Amino acid sequence: YPGIGAEERGQSEAIGASLLVMSDLDVPVIATVIGEGGSGGALALGVANRVLMLEFATYSVITPEGCASILWRDGARAPDAAEQLKLLAEDAARLGLVDQVVREPVGGSHRDYDQAASILRDALRVHLSELGAMGPGALKDDRYAKFRRMGALNGA
Repeated sequence: YPGIGAEERGQSEAIGASLLVMSDLDVPVIATVIGEGGSGGALALGVANRVLMLEFATYSVITPEGCASILWRDGARAPDAAEQLKLLAEDAARLGLVDQVVREPVGGSHRDYDQAASILRDALRVHLSELGAMGPGALKDDRYAKFRRMGALNGA
């Protein structure tokens, strides 16, 4: 939850350290949002060569509750914030935040773990195959360019 306590416990430093480490890795980095990615820590997932997201997952830099408490000082407005945050998989793909929305078994991944794992494994193999031909420098450049594009709308 955003606030003074989180900062006193070093939340921003931990996020920054994660961003730094992930941006400098010599190997392909694939992040997968499998449930709720809704905090400053979710930002660190963006420093990947590919970001995948299960179709029923959510992904945002802040939870709807946190957003509502900051914008309107009213946590009860979380539904309004959720609508504005565009945190669903289809929204994240349309905004260019994720590279692939991974389908889930009927009823969601929690209904069939084995099938969900098989579907995700197949998606990971495709992306690893594409990234495997890239050298360390190219992988880092790719991550940097991808991260810099996040949030750019209409060519901005």
